[in-house]
Amino acid sequence: MAHFRYRGRDETGALVNGVLEANSESAAADQLMRRAIIPLSLEGVDPARQFNWRTLLARRLPLAELLMFTRQMLSLTRSGIPLLQALAGLVESQRHPLMAAALKDIVEQLTAGRTLSAALNQHPLVFTPLYVGMVHVGENTGRLDQAFERLSEHLEQEQDTRRRIQSAMRYPLLVLGFIAVAIGVLNILVIPKFAQMFAKFGAELPLPTRILIATSEFFVAWWPAILVGLVGAVVGIKFWLSTPSGRLRWDGWKLRMPIVGSIISRASLGRFARSLSMMLRGGVPVNQSLSLVADAVDNRHMHDRIIGMRRGIEGGDTISRTAAAADLFTPLVLQMIAVGEETGRIDELLDDVAAFYEREVDYELKGLTAKIEPILLVLVAGMVLVLALGIYLPMWDMFNAVQGR
Repeated sequence: MAHFRYRGRDETGALVNGVLEANSESAAADQLMRRAIIPLSLEGVDPARQFNWRTLLARRLPLAELLMFTRQMLSLTRSGIPLLQALAGLVESQRHPLMAAALKDIVEQLTAGRTLSAALNQHPLVFTPLYVGMVHVGENTGRLDQAFERLSEHLEQEQDTRRRIQSAMRYPLLVLGFIAVAIGVLNILVIPKFAQMFAKFGAELPLPTRILIATSEFFVAWWPAILVGLVGAVVGIKFWLSTPSGRLRWDGWKLRMPIVGSIISRASLGRFARSLSMMLRGGVPVNQSLSLVADAVDNRHMHDRIIGMRRGIEGGDTISRTAAAADLFTPLVLQMIAVGEETGRIDELLDDVAAFYEREVDYELKGLTAKIEPILLVLVAGMVLVLALGIYLPMWDMFNAVQGR
């Protein structure tokens, strides 16, 4: 997928610009036309050469805030309150500054005559392409309340999945954090005291003790360089992940990670099936739905496979055959998709597929702690063993020397 910088005019005649992702220049132009933007200029850009600190440090709106906004919009649109009045009333009640600033700009754009979906599309850190696409469908069909209802259900399911994953990972991450802090305290504060005591005796120290003392001396002497190196590594990795090649490699590796790779894969496929079902039920064409859902999956490796499905469908193939060619789904899921396609109930069957993957994720998460605990136990036991050998061996030797043995 290439990136293109564009300049154009929207349906109100206002000048707009930005960067979008597409397979070719003509595909980028088609995207702009679907957004009711007439392109004036379109040129390819290489995002790997653009180091933008704002993009690097930018954070998306928390999912809980977006869900709250969606529920509020669902209630207001069902009540028959005019859209501009509803949004103006929500501006003052927003707690998150990013959402408040976005809503204030959206109100100004609606006042100038732009559509809601076009205004939402100007805030990618707040509203995803999937969100904007559903709102656009709701506007065209005159059922904006149904669009917000489906989005609310989708975001609730997404939030529930994230919470379960975070809950399962909290204990392992907490233990690893305590291990890292303990290693730092031991190397900087504890081991140097023992080294001074051993040095007074002038005895030859065993190998484990010499290794511990050398490691401690390195930490004490070079801790500023180590700290700078860690910060530089974090920034470098984040920049690498912001490039298309880096993101593709990282997302592909995540799916192959031991223990948690299968959980990430199933959770992403469940998100894909749930999102595609929502888009098809909303009346979005299959090829456009796949483009929007590919971004919702939030995994570049899967994104490219899903875009490959879209190309196959545009070439005249069926959803079931393109899904089989993507090599993402199990045979059982492929059979469910094929049945849904034959019976014309593809959206219902995709909901079943999503539920299938969500049950598997739930089962895997319940056993995740049991799988990780032995690894953590080995790490802690290894650290205690090294410390015991390094500190107590010379103490035993000194005690034996004092006893005259």
